[in-house]
This record gives sequence, C-alpha cells and structure tokens, in this order.
Amino acid sequence: MRVRELGWSISYTSRGRKTIDIKIILESGASGSFASPAGASTGRLEAPFYPSGGLEEALKVLKDLSKALVGQDFSSQREFDIFLSEYDGTGNYSRIGSAVSLGCSMAFAEAAAREMGVPIFHWLSNGTASSYPMPLGNVLGGGKHARGRSIDIQEVLVFPLNAPSYREGYEALIMVHRRVGELLAERDRGFTGGKNDEGAWTTSLSDDEAIQLVVDAADQVSSETGIKIGVGLDVAASSLYDVELSSYYYSRRNRYLDRDSQIDYIVDLVERFGLAYVEDPVEENDFYGFSKITSLCGDKALIVGDDIFVTNVSRIKLGLEKGSANGIIIKPNQVGDLTKTLEAVREAGLGGMRIVVSHRSGETMYPHLAHVAVSSGAALFKCGVVGGERIVKHIEMMRIVEEYGGLRPSYLGL
Repeated sequence: MRVRELGWSISYTSRGRKTIDIKIILESGASGSFASPAGASTGRLEAPFYPSGGLEEALKVLKDLSKALVGQDFSSQREFDIFLSEYDGTGNYSRIGSAVSLGCSMAFAEAAAREMGVPIFHWLSNGTASSYPMPLGNVLGGGKHARGRSIDIQEVLVFPLNAPSYREGYEALIMVHRRVGELLAERDRGFTGGKNDEGAWTTSLSDDEAIQLVVDAADQVSSETGIKIGVGLDVAASSLYDVELSSYYYSRRNRYLDRDSQIDYIVDLVERFGLAYVEDPVEENDFYGFSKITSLCGDKALIVGDDIFVTNVSRIKLGLEKGSANGIIIKPNQVGDLTKTLEAVREAGLGGMRIVVSHRSGETMYPHLAHVAVSSGAALFKCGVVGGERIVKHIEMMRIVEEYGGLRPSYLGL
C-alpha cells in the first residue's frame, strides 16, 4: 500500500478549537481522512495535541512529513504507525503532536481498508472482531466540561445493561436524556436548559440531588422499555485534587476531602445510588486509592481508570500489578496512533480489564471511533448521547452492527 499523497486542511472540534483534517491517498486511489479530537480534562501523561510551537509548527511538520511519507510502501497498520513514531522520535509524539500523528494513522487505516474492500474495524482487528459494545452516555454534566457552572462531579452517565441491540440501547439513552431534562425543569428552579460541551444537561442542584435525579429518570425509562439502565459517574478526580493540600476540593459544598475521605465518599455513592460504573474516582497517581475502591466495589460496579492509565501500556501494567481497576478508558489521541492504542487494549484485556473506548469533549464529525471500539472488543462505547459529532458515531455503530452482521452484543453482567 504505497502512499501517493498526504494532504491537509484546517478544521475545528466541537468546542471550536482548530484541528487538522488529514487526507491520505494510496497509489490505488483509495483514500482516507480524519481530524483528531481534543479533550478538556486531560491526563498529565497524554501525548500533546500540538508540538510546542502550536498549530503553525504542526503545519510545518506536515510539509516535511509529506516528503518523507509519499512513496513509502506499507503492508500493515503497524508498519505505518512505526514509521510515524520513528519519524517523530520522541516516544510520545511531542515533536509532531497527536493532531498530526492520529490524523495520519486513522486516515491510513481508512484508506487501507478501502483498498482491501473491508470495513475499518476488520482491517484493525485482522478480521477477528466478534462483538460490539453497548453505548455509554453523559446525560448530566459538571466539572471542567461545564466551566464550573454545574455539579463538581464531571459526568453522570447511563448505559443499557440488557438491551437486545445497539439501536434499542441507544434509543433508551435518548429517552433518559430527555427525561433528565424534564425532571430538571420540575426540580431545579435555576434550570435554563443549559448543556455542557458534550450535550449533557447542567444544573444548579447539588451533586447528590443530581445523581438521584438521573437514577429516577433511568428507573422510569427502564420501567417503560424493559431495558435496565445502569447509572455511573466520571468523577474526574484529578480536576478536583489540590496537590499542595493533598485533598479534593468540592466547591459547591466548600469542602476538602483527604484521600481516605474521598474513598469513603465514592464507596458511599456506589452503595446509596446503586451505581454500576465509576470512572476516575481518585487522582491520576493514586494507584492505592483505585485498588481500595475496586476491592470494595468491584463486584457490583465497573471501576474505570482514564487519567491514571492514559492508554499507556506501562501505566496499565503498573495498574494491573496493584489491582487498581477492573475497567479502562481507551482514547486513541492519548497515545497518538492506532497501533499503540490496540497494544494498550491487548495489555488491559489480558489483565481482565473491561474496555471502554471513549470520545473526547472536543470531538470532530468523523465516525471512525466506532470501528476502534469494535476492533478493541470493547464492552462500552462512550461518546455522549446527543449532538451531531456524538450521534454520527452512534449511527456508524448501528451501521456496523446491522450491515456487517456476525457480531454479538457485549454485556457487563452487572
């Protein structure tokens, strides 16, 4: 698969941040395109979105990369991504940035799949993909995604536990999202219909009141549809953590919690609200805190690490040694290419972690993430509920499930 052309243009994420839309054309004429997303709540060890000189430097890098890439012949995704990594030379894409590296990696994957006449998930999994995940979506948001104008906890999430198909599971989440808005109009006198970066509602209610409201909405939809809806949280605890004080600060309550109090608080939330999912319950370096919560709640809830693992194999190995989580967030732009992403998936899967492939708060309109989720054998696909850049990924997942067939649904068994 010889590269004939590397092209690019300026595009934008759903938050309005500039990104780069990259296009790769092979000698066969097959082509692929992708524009990388960008997160707001980022782990310290993530690959940088742009090199130190920002967008202008990234565009200069692309000119040089084009000269090096055009004419190169690759027989696999791994070969292509190794070329990118060696060209960058830093180990974490800090020279060229993940906007460039992931854009090229995804674009090549699409072009290669088209040349082979197979879907992208088939190309990435070497034809071994056998299941599809269930949707996981944010229906009530706070934290950085709401600019401090809502609850301290970053996301209150919902997902189907027994949906017979992806489409029916997703439709149930839409119903929950709508019901949450209706209940907010009844219970929150300050509610104006506001939403955060991911299309989740915002509120002036307390964290506990907000969680209870989502539980009520989920229970109502479960009764109406027969689809059991699990409720979860993305605490994004690193965003709450004050390093100097070694404490978590909850601004709504003007309260600081030390490590033990934070662990007790999370365990209490799981028990009181029957939560089935908790992401980033403690800050990104607290492997002990993660393992403590997993030991106490891991039999009834998925305890998921994002910032602590950042889709990084070495961090995953450390987490597995310490029993720090039973689930992991996978975000391709955290490591900058698809090969490193799938290596992280394999490492986590071998250690028994459930895979949750996730969007970023600043997304683009490309649907490729759905293919990454299927090729990863993910249990859950986290990409919001509403908003065009989120819906396009759900639609692509439905297309994969309904058009290609042969895939079975993945259930958590909670």
